[in-house]
Amino acid sequence: MSVVSALPFLKPIHHMRTPISPGRQRRHTLPASEFRSLSPEDAISVFEIEREAFISVSGECPLHLDEVRHFLTLCPELSLGWFEEGRLVAFIIGSLWDQDKLNMDALTLHKPHGTTVHIHVLAVHRTFRQQGKGSILMWRYLQYLRCLPYVRRAVLMCEDFLVPFYQKSGFKVQGPSDITVGPLTFIEMQYPVQGHAFMRRNSGC
Repeated sequence: MSVVSALPFLKPIHHMRTPISPGRQRRHTLPASEFRSLSPEDAISVFEIEREAFISVSGECPLHLDEVRHFLTLCPELSLGWFEEGRLVAFIIGSLWDQDKLNMDALTLHKPHGTTVHIHVLAVHRTFRQQGKGSILMWRYLQYLRCLPYVRRAVLMCEDFLVPFYQKSGFKVQGPSDITVGPLTFIEMQYPVQGHAFMRRNSGC
């Protein structure tokens, strides 16, 4: 169930068009900046960005290509991509979860009746890093989650060095994650979405 089309801040911005004078051909241009849910057709672009971003740092990708396709097929409405002139430059992929803490099943399962959004991955293309795009994308994503009436919170797990980044977006440390991947250990973090009922009522959602 996708509700993206009902949300004004996820629509591309339509600028005023100037009349086309006789003799001038209409040029087909892509929006300079667009935010939208991802689809399985975006999976390869997603995985290329993810692989470059994570392999060099931790040696592991949060999602493999088949898992990217899996989540973009089951719950595309819980993803968000940032496109510049038609090119994917940053993205988030999430799914629903139905337990208090993440466990190994949360890495591959989508629980349609869950009220927790598990954010699997946020990644930015290497040529667009150090520009604040990750923080902006996360802010937009959390704004979007506030408009989904069934979502109560968002959770993620990250390595220690990323904790300050997510704290700036409003996430709180819950403690060590029960999940390990090889030698890697993680911190579980949470963002309360249900506490923003007032914003829901006044946001046009």
